Amino acid sequence: MGLLITCTLVTTLYATAMTIANVSLPQIQGALSAGPDQVAWVVTANLIATAVTIPLAGWMSTQFGRRRVMAWGVAGFAISTLMCGLSPSLEALIFWRVLQSGFCSPLAAVAQSVVIDEFPGEKRPRAVAIFMMGVGVAPTIAPVVGGYVCEELSWSWVFYIMLPMAVLAFSGLFLFIRPDPPRELRDKLDWTGFLSLIVTIACIQLVLDRGEREEWFGSMEILLGCFFAALAGWVFLSHSLTTDRPLIDLRLFTERNFALGIGIHAVFGMLFITPMVLMPSLLQQLRDVPEFEAGLLIAIRGLATCISMVMMIWGASRWDPRFLLLLGFGIHTYAGLTMANFDMNTSFLQVIWVMFAQGFGVGFLWVPMTLVTFSNLDPSRSADGAMMWNFVRSIASSFYISTSFIVIFHTKKMSYRELSQWIEPSADRFNLGLSQGFWRVNDLHSLTALASEVTRQASNIGYINVFHLFLWTSLLAYPLIAFIAWPPKDRKK
Repeated sequence: MGLLITCTLVTTLYATAMTIANVSLPQIQGALSAGPDQVAWVVTANLIATAVTIPLAGWMSTQFGRRRVMAWGVAGFAISTLMCGLSPSLEALIFWRVLQSGFCSPLAAVAQSVVIDEFPGEKRPRAVAIFMMGVGVAPTIAPVVGGYVCEELSWSWVFYIMLPMAVLAFSGLFLFIRPDPPRELRDKLDWTGFLSLIVTIACIQLVLDRGEREEWFGSMEILLGCFFAALAGWVFLSHSLTTDRPLIDLRLFTERNFALGIGIHAVFGMLFITPMVLMPSLLQQLRDVPEFEAGLLIAIRGLATCISMVMMIWGASRWDPRFLLLLGFGIHTYAGLTMANFDMNTSFLQVIWVMFAQGFGVGFLWVPMTLVTFSNLDPSRSADGAMMWNFVRSIASSFYISTSFIVIFHTKKMSYRELSQWIEPSADRFNLGLSQGFWRVNDLHSLTALASEVTRQASNIGYINVFHLFLWTSLLAYPLIAFIAWPPKDRKK
């Protein structure tokens, strides 16, 4: 049990780091004089650095041993987390966030492979359910803690409060995780695959984050980004399929359930983090909700995840994972449909309900996704499989969050232009409000308030369009679930 708790705590560090700063983004934006798209890099830079360094988990585990890799990761995480809180500028904060992610990103994959190896057969579903609570619950509990600390102290403390957790995790590694010798000595890292992967991901993220600001393909920067992303992506794919020891073994996808499980996990990655990034921003900027209350809303989502996760501890080995996947994504589809019908008059209780529903659906997905993905995978490849599992989720989350902000900013501008037509002197509704005394054309304060309300309504339309995207994205999982082969090969009579 000590081993399982330690692995869960190690993974909780990784999961907490992803989301604890989300609720403090508006305060960071004001304190460090950043724009909305710039402060979003605090989240996306974290996810991109995670995605880039996760593929190193398998290589480092076999080269140095899993306990040593986790110890290095936790120590580096603690130092970089401290420096995040001390950052005097946005550039410094992003730099240390990248290092923080670089150190902690292998933790989840390595810890997951330890749990899968140490709890085989009948013990695995329950162990995975307990382990996944660290991944599933921490990102939803963290924002409420971060919101309270941010409101009472400052944004720096959302980083400082993670340090005691790092100390506990570091101690547990040496108490409960036995050192394992490298199972296979790899003389060198696949630098061609690693560098081409970095260039591919960085260029795609650059295009997504700066495309709207630079007017897309009218900018040479965006054109060059697309060109180098395509070139580096081609180098990575061709090299990975032809070399004997690739950084990411794409041959894993020849196993049917693994390929389907990774695809389903990618869809889940798009849906899991995005509401926790967007909802605090929506509530704080458009509804003037304090940081703590916004974080509390996310915590309610985490409470729902805890409830369904506890159900999974009992039911994971009893229920068909395909049914659980359909149930979990069905709840996400319902949540997306509900959010797509939000308006400025939506009550806080309605928002609480939809976030609770999302969290409840999340708990039904973690365990069956894990069981399906690793059901037929050879144990000797579990480390590479776990690396791919976490890599795909990070990439999907990062790209989807950037895409969501693109939709918000683009449709906000379009909606602002359309709504502005109704406040011209020739517009009947403008004159009706003028005649009833709602505003006065010779009062600067009145006109400023009117312009602010138009901006607020346009922003709300942008969020509604993202929620429509969330709804349609949830539908992508259903055809993948239909092709899952169950029971796995070793259980078929």
